[in-house]
Amino acid sequence: MRLIAPLALGIFFLVQLSAAQAIYEDERYVPETDQLVLDKLDKWQDIKFGLLMHWGPYSQWGVVESWSICPEEYGWCERKKGSNPQNYNAYKQEYEGLQTTFNPVEFNPEKWAKAAKNAGMKYVVFTTKHHDGFSMFDTEYTDYKITDAKTPFSSNPKANITKEIFDAFRSEGLWAGAYFSKPDWHVDSYWDPYYPPRDRNVNYSPEENPEKWQEFTDFTHNQILELLTDYGKVDILWLDGGWVAKTPKSEITSWYDAQLKDNESGYLKNRIVNQDIKMDELVDKAREKQPGLIVVDRAVHGKNQNYLTPENRVPEKPLPYPWESCIIAGGGWSYSPNAKYMSGREAVHTLVDIVAKGGNLLLNIAPSPKGEWDEGAYRLLEEIGAWMKVNDEAIYGTEAMAPYKYENICVTSKPSGEVYLIYMVDKDQKEVPSEIYFEGLAPKGGKAQLLGSKKRLKWKKKEKGISIEIPEEVKAELLKTEAFTIKFG
Repeated sequence: MRLIAPLALGIFFLVQLSAAQAIYEDERYVPETDQLVLDKLDKWQDIKFGLLMHWGPYSQWGVVESWSICPEEYGWCERKKGSNPQNYNAYKQEYEGLQTTFNPVEFNPEKWAKAAKNAGMKYVVFTTKHHDGFSMFDTEYTDYKITDAKTPFSSNPKANITKEIFDAFRSEGLWAGAYFSKPDWHVDSYWDPYYPPRDRNVNYSPEENPEKWQEFTDFTHNQILELLTDYGKVDILWLDGGWVAKTPKSEITSWYDAQLKDNESGYLKNRIVNQDIKMDELVDKAREKQPGLIVVDRAVHGKNQNYLTPENRVPEKPLPYPWESCIIAGGGWSYSPNAKYMSGREAVHTLVDIVAKGGNLLLNIAPSPKGEWDEGAYRLLEEIGAWMKVNDEAIYGTEAMAPYKYENICVTSKPSGEVYLIYMVDKDQKEVPSEIYFEGLAPKGGKAQLLGSKKRLKWKKKEKGISIEIPEEVKAELLKTEAFTIKFG
């Protein structure tokens, strides 16, 4: 396990989220003790860059994944599609009926995998099941799934979408990660049809209905163990729905349980319900199937959250534990018609900022109802890949190094002693300066050079840092890049 020097455990970071996600992010991290997992986690911290994909029948409506069937008063839960969005029951029935029209005939995971590899991505996390309960794999425990006869795509040779994705990405050398939602808003043992759903939580008392809750616990275990048995090597089990946890009343560890208390904000604090699905037992069984499996029980404080996952944001400072920022590439988490994607410059700067702070970037791209990515997504990955081909030495296998960033320059380092200054070129920048100054750093290496060039650079120590001379003849080319890297050592 790596600790990011010079920060020590005990430091409390205040990280401001969006208005709906204002939380305190501290380092209440419980280190793993399984040596196989520790070794795997160390390798994961070296690969830096992954792909997240949210996909399901909801892509046909272009709505946010699952949340429109949740009866909560948040913007992402608004019902705007279907023939009768004002009637909750009618809406939910029509939403679940999207199963009968989901037919992504252009599904080509090999094309996705090649694009991801060329961009420099090293792992994929795919939504095998989101909160709505629709399984994108061939589970035997529900007929609300991609391979059921009611789903048109079930007759396609590639119907078992999760298997096809995992196989395609592994063939390109990427790790496979299974996103799995612990809550399931379709199965009767979580949202009992006898009661109306009140919010995202189970709609009955697990303590007063132990047999029904055990049924749900068994269902969850069985589905996860299917994924870890029948789908080849799985490197990461990425569990969402942090409110499904044991006795969360005393462990407010996420924005799910730390809603804004100010009623003027318009947000209401969610119910807190003890939803113990015997996670320790599940993880033991999971690692019998997949030794060394990284488990991310998101937003649940404890030993089963091997790394933390800031959502759609980058922490202001390095964090003293393994972490990964999940960032939307364009539109929303799920497919959005006419989505506008971030530029290659924005993506590269985001990746550099995250890596300099010791984290990984998990970039989300959402497939269309037909099973394709937008052209904008492919262009974005091409732009990232072109930059990575020159500069990936400053990304992979690096560690955070104080002072992490100075103005528009980030720093990374390697255990073998190399230090990298990554100068991020602004979109509207008119010229590259003749001298670059970085405060708070004194590299031991005697030589400096630009990555992608054999050009040696002159540099000298200053009172509080270093300055590097940029030759006139390379300035024009450097100005065309998203960022350029100066290597020391």
